[in-house]
Amino acid sequence: PSDPYQDPRNDPCNDLGYIAHNTLTAIAFGFVLLVALIQTYQITYKGAKWMLPMVLGKYSTSQSYTFYVIGFGFRFALHYNPDSLGIYIAEYLMIVLSPCFFVATNYVLLGRLAREINCVHRVLLPVRRLTLIFVSSDVITFVIQAAGASITTSTVYSSALTGLHVSLIISIRFFLAGLVLQLVSVSLFCVIYARFLYKVHAEEQTIWMRDSKQYWNSDWRTLAAAAAVSCIGILIRSCYRVVEVAQGFHGSLSSSETAFYLGDTLPLCVAIVIYVPFWPGRFITANLAPSFNELQNGQKLPFPRSTLGYNHEVPTMVLHDC
Repeated sequence: PSDPYQDPRNDPCNDLGYIAHNTLTAIAFGFVLLVALIQTYQITYKGAKWMLPMVLGKYSTSQSYTFYVIGFGFRFALHYNPDSLGIYIAEYLMIVLSPCFFVATNYVLLGRLAREINCVHRVLLPVRRLTLIFVSSDVITFVIQAAGASITTSTVYSSALTGLHVSLIISIRFFLAGLVLQLVSVSLFCVIYARFLYKVHAEEQTIWMRDSKQYWNSDWRTLAAAAAVSCIGILIRSCYRVVEVAQGFHGSLSSSETAFYLGDTLPLCVAIVIYVPFWPGRFITANLAPSFNELQNGQKLPFPRSTLGYNHEVPTMVLHDC
């Protein structure tokens, strides 16, 4: 009989199901690292420090800028050590979990954008509550995915050798639950974001056309379109991961390097690189929270915006004078 260890797809110790291609890994590694460095510069010199979660997610260690970059770095090691369980677990966790940071950034961006154009009343929920709900869901799904992925990746190896699949099925379902919850959360957010843009376009024509005579880099709709592209990229990637894990670790998607780059890497790269030319700090320059509408239930305050302090806090003496 033929030796299964000669074929990466049938090798029970090779969890990838293929030998990672170094050229593709180098392109992805270099691209993500370049985007991360550019956005680090943009945060430092062009503002929008609240974009930090996206930048952090591109590097990762525990809290810093390296998940995605180091995840691709481990793929180099997997090329030469395809049977290494430790390298595979590290690579898989960093590649799979990093989008949680990207998603969190888009959640925050909606509130910032709504406040910048003074349209928080067009968001389905109060922006602070909305941001809290979605960021909390992101944290929960991150924890579930981290636990599920850790258990699953270690169980896949032992199950392949011993033939005991019960624990593997349980761990995969746990991991899949985290991915499904993230997909639901991202989908709901996309619906809420689309509704927000529709409401502004249909009912706030003055605001919608506010920057129409400005250059693209001064038009808030440019940033809105960039955020929409980012959301779509993350949504596509979330769908891919759910289908991939649902098929199992030896399904057609999980054992295909082409599927990995087309279904996971490409959508996420689009989702993050879109903010390089359309950096939010160029469009949202104020320290915002809450807006006029939040402070006065939709009514403008009877004093100029310049009176507000950091985070749009209104001095007590000004309120008394009103």
